[in-house]
Amino acid sequence: MQADCASCFGLCCVALPFSRSADFAVNKPAGQPCSNLQQDFRCGIHAQLRDKGYPGCTVFDCFGAGQKVSQVTFGGTDWRQAPKTARSMFQVFPVMRQLHELLWYVTEALDLAPARPVHKELRKALAHIDGLTRGSAESVTELDVNALRGEVNTLLLKASELTRAQVPGRKKNHRGADLMGAKLSGADLRGASLRGALLVAADLSGADLRDADLIGADLRDADLRGADLTGALFLTQAQLNAAKGDAATVLPPALSRPAHW
Repeated sequence: MQADCASCFGLCCVALPFSRSADFAVNKPAGQPCSNLQQDFRCGIHAQLRDKGYPGCTVFDCFGAGQKVSQVTFGGTDWRQAPKTARSMFQVFPVMRQLHELLWYVTEALDLAPARPVHKELRKALAHIDGLTRGSAESVTELDVNALRGEVNTLLLKASELTRAQVPGRKKNHRGADLMGAKLSGADLRGASLRGALLVAADLSGADLRDADLIGADLRDADLRGADLTGALFLTQAQLNAAKGDAATVLPPALSRPAHW
């Protein structure tokens, strides 16, 4: 469930649209290759993306969906070799990414010992989603992903509640809260629910975020310098990449310190 760009046909650089903004230097419609995409499907400015005005690219994470679509769904035949497959391939990719994101969350939930009461249901969900990712292009694009996410989220919420219940003391509930630009430096948010919270440009420097549920939290430009994210639940690499941190930020072992920190 980690991106292997060498096994992908540059799908995130073609299938997805982006608009000229602080994240992207130009406009690009869905289905049109980025001008920086080379013939070998590698990015021509990969080492300079931020300097060239493409920080949005450094944040994106496909959770391994790119290689799944490229090597499994389409059997290793790229859209340049078989132009007739291009439209279908580009439609499958964003759906597959959502499925792989769910696989990431469910796999993490299965590693949470306190969530053992829902492990059986989580294992069933994992097998079901994995099976869906191996279906045909048509079956993938026809999926009702929103309905599936709703079903899986019920299990993830149970896993979160069971795990955070082990944290001593009263836990804060900021689920879905608008905390954009909030001053939370040094805040005690251990075991808190920050599911879907808007934390854009929030000051979380030195905050205690151990065992906090961060699924879906918007951490763009959030200050995580010196914050403790030990055991943070459902935190993704993409969320970290979008935030600001430093060498003192404590990360969960499954995630890497972004190069731009």
